Amino acid sequence: MTKIAVDELRYDERGLVPVVVQDARTREVLTLAYMSAESLRRTLDEGETWFWSRSRAALWHKGETSGHTQRVLSLAVDCDRDALVALVEPNGPACHTGARSCFQSEIEGANGGALKDREPVRAGQPGALGATLAGLYARIEDRRAQRPAGSYTTYLFEQGLDKILKKVGEESAETIIAAKNGDAPALVAEVSDLLYHLLVLLVERGVTLEEIEAELSRRGTTGGAA
Repeated sequence: MTKIAVDELRYDERGLVPVVVQDARTREVLTLAYMSAESLRRTLDEGETWFWSRSRAALWHKGETSGHTQRVLSLAVDCDRDALVALVEPNGPACHTGARSCFQSEIEGANGGALKDREPVRAGQPGALGATLAGLYARIEDRRAQRPAGSYTTYLFEQGLDKILKKVGEESAETIIAAKNGDAPALVAEVSDLLYHLLVLLVERGVTLEEIEAELSRRGTTGGAA
C-alpha cells in the first residue's frame, strides 16, 4: 500500500479533511468527523482519535471527558488524498447521544423504490463474516507492530514462522478430529481457532485478505473452485 505523508493530504479551505470512523472488527460506521493537520499528527502520535471541532473551532480528543476513546488501528486515505478512513477499537459509544454509532436514523423513503426490501449486513448474516475477518486481520497487524506484553498474538510473532506454522498444523488436525466426531460445537470452536492462526500466518508473510479474495473470485469466475 502506498504511504502518504501528512503534508501530502489535500485539506479544504478551512484546513480540514473528513474522516470516516469505522469499528475495526465489524466495519460499522461510527461517526464522520474532521481532522486538521495538527489533530491528525496527535492521532498518529498518541494512537487515539483527535479531531477538529468545527462548532468550537478547537482540537478535541475523542473520549477526553466521557472516557469513550477510540484506539486507532489503521488510517487510510482515498485516491484524491482529501478524505480518510480510520479503523478503531471503540471504548464505548461514539455518539454524544450515547448511541454506539452516530448513524441511527434513516432517510425517509429509503426503504422504498430501488432500496425496497434490502437489509443492512449484520453479524450472523451473509457478508458479516468478511467484515469480522477483516477486523481481526487489522487487530493482528496492530499486534505485530506494537507487540503488547502478555498478548498471545505477540507471543506467536516473537516465536517466529515455525511456531506459527506448527499452530496452523495443530489446529487443522483438531478441526479434522472435531468433524470426524460429529461434534458441531467443537467444530465451530476449532474452525475459529484455525482461521485465527491462518490470519496470523497471512500477516507474518505479508499476504492480504484482498489477495485471497481476488484469487477466490478468479476461481469462481473461471470455474476453478466449483
